[in-house]
Amino acid sequence: MASSSQKPAEIEAFLTQAIDLALASLRATGARPFGAVLVKDGEVIATGVNEILATNDPTAHAELTVIRAAARKLGSPRLEGCVIYASGHPCPMCLAAMHMTGIDAVYYAYDNEVGKAFGLSTAAIYDEMRKPFDQQKLKITCVPIRPGGADLYELWHRQAPG
Repeated sequence: MASSSQKPAEIEAFLTQAIDLALASLRATGARPFGAVLVKDGEVIATGVNEILATNDPTAHAELTVIRAAARKLGSPRLEGCVIYASGHPCPMCLAAMHMTGIDAVYYAYDNEVGKAFGLSTAAIYDEMRKPFDQQKLKITCVPIRPGGADLYELWHRQAPG
């Protein structure tokens, strides 16, 4: 796993790069102060900043923009062997994407406790998502319909390669 081979100086250098990206974006556009660097085998594959205001895309967090750019560059939705260095504590959405893509490790510089004083903590979202579905503020309901009797997952399974 890549995370075990990370040297403190290397971690600090990539985190500094993520913070520098966030700072440059903040100064240039007023964006929320988040930057991310995705590294594989010691090489920077992609960088990203928070682009929510620029794109009106609420999912355009720095970590997701860097994951999207790296996946395109590497030609794969799987990112095993990659490490993300982020200026801030990854939100649940970004952390889930890291799990789903196979990212090996994430390092971040500012945690939720520090971000809380500035309205930049996602701790409340983590807390909400720990609750059972029926106790969350968001109404979450499974309605298991199968139009025309077709089973979408079964059809995919029969057509999926391998």
